[in-house]
Amino acid sequence: MNYEDLRDYCMSLKGVTESFPFDEFSLVMKVQGKMFALLPLDNPETQIALKCDPERAIALREEFEAITPAYHFNKKHWNSVFVHPQISREFMCELIRHSYNLVVAGLPKTLKEDLEKL
Repeated sequence: MNYEDLRDYCMSLKGVTESFPFDEFSLVMKVQGKMFALLPLDNPETQIALKCDPERAIALREEFEAITPAYHFNKKHWNSVFVHPQISREFMCELIRHSYNLVVAGLPKTLKEDLEKL
């Protein structure tokens, strides 16, 4: 998947917004104001940083060399997923959905209710 595909898929999820809060080289994807993905646009390799539970992150890193820790986030909760031919579009979409769902699950009840109304 290229950056446009990653961005388009993220934007297709319910209630997602995007912004450039750090600089013009990072695209942040949020749901109800909470970040679930970061696309570093200045990297020559297409990559995306996603929220992931620690146990799953360890298993993914062991299975796929394309998944490595993201040091710009809390290492226990964020992982950088480097896209290369080993990871299919379907699997990348599943990783993005997982990150999105983790963030939605952690939202306060009122924000979840607002999201359901969209």
